[in-house]
Amino acid sequence: MLLDTASLYFRAYFGVPESVKAPDGTPVNAVRGLLEFIDRLVKDHHPDDLIACMDADWRPQWRVDLIPSYKAHRVARETPAGPDEEEVPDTLSPQVPVIEAVLDALGIARVGVEGYEADDVIGSFTAHATGPVDIVTGDRDLYQLVDDARDVRVLYPLKGVGTLQLTDEAVLREKYGVGGAGYADLALLRGDPSDGLPGVPGIGEKTAAKLLAEFGDLAGIMAAIDSPAARLTPTQRKRLHESRPYLAVAPKVVGVALDVPLPRVDPALPRAPRDPAALDALAQRWGLGGSLARLLSTLQS
Repeated sequence: MLLDTASLYFRAYFGVPESVKAPDGTPVNAVRGLLEFIDRLVKDHHPDDLIACMDADWRPQWRVDLIPSYKAHRVARETPAGPDEEEVPDTLSPQVPVIEAVLDALGIARVGVEGYEADDVIGSFTAHATGPVDIVTGDRDLYQLVDDARDVRVLYPLKGVGTLQLTDEAVLREKYGVGGAGYADLALLRGDPSDGLPGVPGIGEKTAAKLLAEFGDLAGIMAAIDSPAARLTPTQRKRLHESRPYLAVAPKVVGVALDVPLPRVDPALPRAPRDPAALDALAQRWGLGGSLARLLSTLQS
């Protein structure tokens, strides 16, 4: 089981009231909410291995170099000497180091790789996996990794993590008209304002799915632009032609990296905390109470 950790703690932050606080009054709603999420996931799905994948760089420069608008509207502050800072709610930012410390004390593997997003870490672990993989994320970009032949599916939270959409190829084809292998092409054609991806003007999700059904993939669509016999409307042909510069680089930006240099980690789900003293100190300092106690009980069972 691979967790898109930031996606989950953002959901926890907005799903758990800020009135959930540490003894000193600091909000810990994201911390406790994430612990509740992990507890429920372990109870419901019984993973043998679990890795919390992190954004070491939420907006990698190599993606920005290709499409400068990539996530540009989410930049809170540009930092020339390092990664740009993401706009994050004031009361969430201080909780992230607490989340990291708690995961480490529990012994839950936590992996971020410099220059890459959590999506890329997830993609690379998935590429190396020899058994079934469940990816837990609220980010539909990771649908591109769904692969029935390799038993890779996405668990997409609809409400908390108690109600999950178990996303396999059949679900993708029903909802989007493409399987996992075609989802990235669909996404880049359609565009995604939340990621600053313009897409092709006039081509929405349904039209993108029809084009992919007709021509197979993005390469087939690009070949069709130059083929008078290809069934494209004059407007579609014109807009696709005008979008060639974008379409030449978008696959690398939208596509999840599968070759991230991953560190060696022990992904086994811990049965007991790696550092009980540190975990107890964190529990007391941040008032983690029943959320942590329930997860510990679940891990030990």
